[in-house]
Amino acid sequence: MKLLSPDRWNVALLAIALIGLVSGIGLWAAGYSGLADYVWAGGVIPILAALIVEIIRSLRQGDLGLDIVAALSMSAALFFGETLAAAVVALMYSGGTLLESFAEVRARREMSDLLSRVPRTATIHHNGKLEEVPLDDVAPGDLLLIRQGDIAPVDGAVESGRALLDQSALTGESMPVRLEQGQAVMSGSTNAGETFDLRATHLAANSTYAGIVRLVEAAQKSKAPMVRLADRYSLLFLAVTIAMATLAWWFSGDPIRAVAVLVVATPCPLILAVPVALVAGLSRAAHYGVLIKGAKPLEALARIETMIVDKTGTLTEGRPKIVSIDALSDLTPDEMLFFAAGLDQGSKHPVAQAIVASAQQRGMHLPVPTDLVETPGEGITGRIDGHDVVVGGEDFVMGLAECARMDHPARSNGAVIVALAVDGQLVGHIEMADALRSGTIAFLKGLRRIGMKRILLATGDRLSVAEAVTDGLDLDGLRAELTPDQKVLLVLSERKNGPVMMVGDGVNDAPALAAADVGVAMGARGTAASAEAADVVLLVDQLDRLLPGLEIARRSRRIALESVGIGIGLSFVGMIAAALGYLAPVQGAVLQEVIDVAVILNALRVLNTVPLEA
Repeated sequence: MKLLSPDRWNVALLAIALIGLVSGIGLWAAGYSGLADYVWAGGVIPILAALIVEIIRSLRQGDLGLDIVAALSMSAALFFGETLAAAVVALMYSGGTLLESFAEVRARREMSDLLSRVPRTATIHHNGKLEEVPLDDVAPGDLLLIRQGDIAPVDGAVESGRALLDQSALTGESMPVRLEQGQAVMSGSTNAGETFDLRATHLAANSTYAGIVRLVEAAQKSKAPMVRLADRYSLLFLAVTIAMATLAWWFSGDPIRAVAVLVVATPCPLILAVPVALVAGLSRAAHYGVLIKGAKPLEALARIETMIVDKTGTLTEGRPKIVSIDALSDLTPDEMLFFAAGLDQGSKHPVAQAIVASAQQRGMHLPVPTDLVETPGEGITGRIDGHDVVVGGEDFVMGLAECARMDHPARSNGAVIVALAVDGQLVGHIEMADALRSGTIAFLKGLRRIGMKRILLATGDRLSVAEAVTDGLDLDGLRAELTPDQKVLLVLSERKNGPVMMVGDGVNDAPALAAADVGVAMGARGTAASAEAADVVLLVDQLDRLLPGLEIARRSRRIALESVGIGIGLSFVGMIAAALGYLAPVQGAVLQEVIDVAVILNALRVLNTVPLEA
């Protein structure tokens, strides 16, 4: 026998309660009050039975919630002949359950949209024709056709022409991005322009979008500390409710007052508002390109007072770029770049790869180097088009070129000077720098505006480089030449000043990300270790995306607490009124459900959050 889905089951229970209540009212109006009582009771019993089964299941899992109050109120109302009140409670309880389910679906909309867009197939060029293949069959190097409206199924690069891509589902940016030939394309982007070819660079399972989907699925299964806090306080509220109902019965001698107290406390906004508000916050943050791995880190993110940020690849681009080429001979800057890049093809050093990339971007056709000899951390020698070439640090090059040292221009902040010698003569310098991410100063100002108390830089780089790069930035401290375990110690020591957030992108940052109250990894395509250890992943390599995430987290927590405070306060007022005889059971049930609907709708306000820093 096929069981009903949770949503259909909730609808079925609501229909039973509604039919029972309306039919009973009809019979009562026709003068059949005795029969109406039976019909009302008949509509309540299935709801009560389903509720008891749910309570037993929760107790087996170690959860004790306010569903017990709902079961007690319906049971007490039936026992004392308040069948109409029981029917109203049954209708409102089943309706509230369905409303809560609807609210969570609405709150998860942005994350659900990410999951629903997952491509299943790809169109590839094969033997001169197009073939539709399962996504898992796509391999790096395959050439894919991306038609207008298609979603890029894997990470790759634009192979032909230009591409106009809508990345709003990943980053929240409403304007499409235009990419030139050779530029990287994130999987999950929608082709908003003409058809283009995409050269796959990753397997589907290792692509950006697949990583995002895995993180979203993990986020949807979480439970927040505030939700667990609500579970614990529900036990206290249950005890207070039963005590108040007992005292009302004891002092008045009227059991109906006890029934009224029970129904006015069913169910409590404490267990409705918190999960809805936090899940709505997760969804809203995803809209702005901030993937939070669950309600627990969302709640922790809202309380952060100290941020520790890595330098390379986080505060900076992480990719050295040529700042200037200073020629000291008859060679032109382009000729210098030709020799340096040609030789550097034989090195995997980040600076060497950056020089090669710069030459390729200028359309240079580089020759194959010969007689390569690399000295790790120093430089490389070899031959290019019959010329002896040396590229590397100035001391290394000068030691091999055997020529007089010549002054080079003053370097920029944090820059590296690469010397170049051709045929034994120093011909010039190439200045390389890992620049700050654009908008870094505005980002730090934004953090101060939203109340961040301490901002520190933690890096494994030399102190002089770190100081040069961060000169003029609004930082509270700088720690350089740190090993991964020293970054962990820094995170732990900063906890004395309040909850700590660590932002990084590399394998060396993973231990510190895991040790922090909230770990933030840069980019879904970043190092797998950092993304796994982090609680929050920025879907694009834009550090300023963290600002809207922080704002949304704080507003989600504020609205959740606000809903709980208002809801519980109104519930207590209603319970006191019922205990004093001012509310009948039916009136109390209706009042409580009005409160429940109000707090759920209030919690959904999180979905309308528009961060000032977005």
